[in-house]
Amino acid sequence: MALQSRLTVYAAIAGVLALMGGIVYYASLDNVSLDQVEVELTDVTLREAGEDEAKFVLTFLVKNPSEKIYVVPVIAYELYDDDVLLGSGKYSTEDVALPGRAQIFAGGEVPLKNTFILKKSEVGSEIYQSMINGKITDYVVEGIITTQSTWSVAENEFRSEK
Repeated sequence: MALQSRLTVYAAIAGVLALMGGIVYYASLDNVSLDQVEVELTDVTLREAGEDEAKFVLTFLVKNPSEKIYVVPVIAYELYDDDVLLGSGKYSTEDVALPGRAQIFAGGEVPLKNTFILKKSEVGSEIYQSMINGKITDYVVEGIITTQSTWSVAENEFRSEK
């Protein structure tokens, strides 16, 4: 009787491990779709300017060429002008539950807006004045976008010029 009890326990453990392996395998099937995300910087607009800092609204157009539906919890980026770093920013909906985030359907695209704060002390007076006066029109943004489906999370690097 003891041998049969041991075999039952071993079979149960093997079954649980096989089930866990199946879940991991099924979750990894979304990774290819999540890696297809495309990010484009479409707009940089001055929202308000003060003496020491200015706030700009950056609009990212996120495209989903895959067959899966996913959300974007994080876009971490650095904004440049002519190889001069203007600063870094982060679009984040990490504190919002998965069903409450903007869904990007298969073949769809969604504009995501984020506030970028430009500090005069970090870029210098000349660049700061050029930014708030609209003299700088060519931007480069580099960063990492995180995409998430029900089962998987993927991080992808991106670069976009405007």
